[in-house]
Amino acid sequence: MSDEAFRNRIQSVLDAFVDVQAERLAPLGADAARLLTEARSSVSGGKRFRAAFCHWGYRAVRAEVPDEDALARACAALELLHASALVHDDYMDASDTRRGRPATHRAFESEHRLAGWTGQPEQYGAAAAILLGDLLLSWSDELLRRCGLPLTEVAPALEVFDLCRSEVIAGQFLDVSVQARAAADVQTAMTVLRYKSAKYSIERPLHIGAALAGATAEQIRGLSRFGLPLGEAFQLRDDLLGVFGDPAVTGKPAGDDLIEGKRTVLVALALDAAPAADAARLDAALGRPLDVPAVAELRRIIDSSGAHAQVEEVIGSLADTALAALDQVDIDDHARAALRDLASAVTQRSV
Repeated sequence: MSDEAFRNRIQSVLDAFVDVQAERLAPLGADAARLLTEARSSVSGGKRFRAAFCHWGYRAVRAEVPDEDALARACAALELLHASALVHDDYMDASDTRRGRPATHRAFESEHRLAGWTGQPEQYGAAAAILLGDLLLSWSDELLRRCGLPLTEVAPALEVFDLCRSEVIAGQFLDVSVQARAAADVQTAMTVLRYKSAKYSIERPLHIGAALAGATAEQIRGLSRFGLPLGEAFQLRDDLLGVFGDPAVTGKPAGDDLIEGKRTVLVALALDAAPAADAARLDAALGRPLDVPAVAELRRIIDSSGAHAQVEEVIGSLADTALAALDQVDIDDHARAALRDLASAVTQRSV
């Protein structure tokens, strides 16, 4: 199956699942319908990396798939978790856009304002985003539990999924706490990166797929030796795109992470290495509105500090470590080749 065919299959699963939920919630009327419309938008599009790693985690352990539809539903559960995290993350970061369209809280805020309802539009948008994120999180558990695979196979995967959700929520709290303190060294930034994104983006999806297939403890450990460094490389690439990415490609404003005040590894390295005046300028600008020239100046500071090049080097080193570990895991060779391709896709992407 091609990458595009796989993404289409996952999209079809998600669309069908939201259709079922819309029918269940139809008695609640027009307001619930608006929430379901936003849910449908939230699960539309995307690269589907988490679903792909889950799929190949399964295939790594069990080369033949007895029920392709059931496995696709299990993999799609991770995309619901991801959609939930994005809705909440956009609100916490006060982001205006997601994939080129208004972020959930902004969309509902605008509806409130245009309708002339009572109360604060911003509070309404916040409430809607919190509730939609919660709904998507609940649905992720439901879709995995009811994916159609035998409960004896699903139960071990649910244990991993429970841990995954706890990690990403706690990691998100670490992130907002670091931003509130307006200070983070490289080690702290790496901890946030690992738990907020790296583990739930790659390592845990691999584990969930492998657990569904009946993986041994050693196979799970081997997939961790591949998945965790790759997940870190993946998020470091995301951090670079958050500063240097092309808005026409990423769907986010130029220098979005700088405007949001993200204390990423990239920023921590730049603050450590830049001349005092440049470091002070970068530190003072984080989390403030920035026009295009201001973003360009902060990019110059990060570049000239050597942080940009250093992060690129770390991404390459982590990817090499992951691929070397992949060669040592006792898994199906076809899956190994597919995972190598995925490793390239997540570390060399431009969006």
